[in-house]
Amino acid sequence: MEKKIKRLLIANRGVPAVRVMHTCIDRKILTTAVYSTPDRLAHHVTMADSAVHIGEAPPGDSYLNMDKIIAAAIKSKADAIHPGWGFLAENHEFARKVINAGLIWVGPQPEVIRMMGDKIEAKEIVRQAGLPTIPGISNVTKAKEIIRWMKEEDVQYPIMIKASAGGGGKGMVKVERDEDLSQALARVRSEAKKSFGDDKVLVEKYIERGRHIEVQVVADYYGNVVHLYERECTIQRRNQKIIEEAPSPSLSPDLREEICRKAVDLMRAIGYTSAGTVEFLFDSATRKYYFLEVNTRLQVEHGITELITGLDIVGIMIDVAMGKKLPFRQEDIHPNRWAMEARLNAEDPRTFNPSFGQLTRLTEPHGPAVRISSGVYEGADIPPYYDSLLMLIMSAGADREDAIRVMDRCLSRSLRVEGVKTLAPLLLSIVRHPAFIRGDFSTRFIEENLDDLISTFIETDDEDEALKVARYVAKVSALGPQNWM
Repeated sequence: MEKKIKRLLIANRGVPAVRVMHTCIDRKILTTAVYSTPDRLAHHVTMADSAVHIGEAPPGDSYLNMDKIIAAAIKSKADAIHPGWGFLAENHEFARKVINAGLIWVGPQPEVIRMMGDKIEAKEIVRQAGLPTIPGISNVTKAKEIIRWMKEEDVQYPIMIKASAGGGGKGMVKVERDEDLSQALARVRSEAKKSFGDDKVLVEKYIERGRHIEVQVVADYYGNVVHLYERECTIQRRNQKIIEEAPSPSLSPDLREEICRKAVDLMRAIGYTSAGTVEFLFDSATRKYYFLEVNTRLQVEHGITELITGLDIVGIMIDVAMGKKLPFRQEDIHPNRWAMEARLNAEDPRTFNPSFGQLTRLTEPHGPAVRISSGVYEGADIPPYYDSLLMLIMSAGADREDAIRVMDRCLSRSLRVEGVKTLAPLLLSIVRHPAFIRGDFSTRFIEENLDDLISTFIETDDEDEALKVARYVAKVSALGPQNWM
């Protein structure tokens, strides 16, 4: 039975909130924004049809406060809640509370979120579904358990210790030798408890030349499960993605078909609905792939899949939540372009430390084959409390070379950000690097090439200062001494 969504509350801020609002505008669905005190003039607040203040700056007092968000939905007469990505997007308790409050949850079922959110439980389900998994050990509490497992299974260093409930690159430590095991294990358990409220960890063999491949899947309540092909998300810093592309340059047509089919089989086996991704680690040396995790939410990089397929994934999520069937079948999906995404974060491109302050100047890239998903405007404040993502810059082309060329134009000629530091110099260095252009990279690409990448940064600070001086000299020359001198 179909339900109607006339007003949607977006339980998020910045880029994800604005992205969901664009689809709502297309669908003539009214939107409600929620905001913390420092976000009172944020872009997502001014764009929404209505907005509700939900607390102070710390996320626990605002964007992670389930009861306040649900109260805001009821107060604004919203029919449904979309969580975007981050914050409460993969929180099964929040999904359950939304449904119990009589609201429509735009996302997968709470039980599926819970099941896939526990990496240990998810890995066992995946094994039963016939997908290959990385050699590992679960529920580890002592370093000697890891050493025993490595000896019994003949696993060599390096290994990765992970929080069972983790995600987004948090709660993960790579270990290279016995001496570091105890400290690394204690650190991951502590981080896991603090970030996710659960100190369970697992340990896996670390794949040295790994590449991240994820398959986008959409499913309805009538048993229809369709993949929208894959994305390559290998270029990362601190285990967090910064450049993604679709399709993947790593896969042969046969391997692409196999990985996508396995992803659909898994999502069908767990009764998945809405949009989600199945993430794999691909070992380019052996040409083998291993299941990593299921992301039970809208992914940051969904836009490049939209560019190559012509579909609106947020729109599909809303339709499924209203009880509609998918309007297409697998044989209807024909990607016909190459797309690339760069995440423009407010960070120092040398150290990745967050940069915050006021955006004193902002010029976004435009032109053919460009899509910008922004969460800011010129003059906006970038607060220190939240994710540092300013905008997603997407390019498209007939092939990979075309997409890289357009991305180069975006980053080198069209983009201007002042007031905060951004990753723009690093992103430009990556897309111009010969190894990236060849498609020869792994998850360690930035780590291995950082000095080389930094050496090619085009500095703008000195030029900016010179321009200021030149303007000052020109003004004095033309107009004579000023009364403020």
